[in-house]
Amino acid sequence: MRSLKLLKGLVTVLMVVMIVGFIVLIAVLVTNFPGTRSGGGPALPDSIALPEGAVAEAFTQGDGWYAVVTEDQRILIFDAASGDLRQDVEILPAE
Repeated sequence: MRSLKLLKGLVTVLMVVMIVGFIVLIAVLVTNFPGTRSGGGPALPDSIALPEGAVAEAFTQGDGWYAVVTEDQRILIFDAASGDLRQDVEILPAE
């Protein structure tokens, strides 16, 4: 009977430790997840002025520039500071 009480106590302690560990794990993931801290992510432009008829399909950005892939298979590269169009690249079909 004494060993059953000991086993019950050990199981209870294990359960408490597992619950506390899970809470700590979730807290670490939430506090260290990218983008949860203010200013942690990249600065996105407020608006993008696309050429007439262009419809955005995808967006990416690098250091000092951002690019928009359009539905008509072009990549429009803009200056991040001014928002001016730097380059217009046509995506050719595979041969």
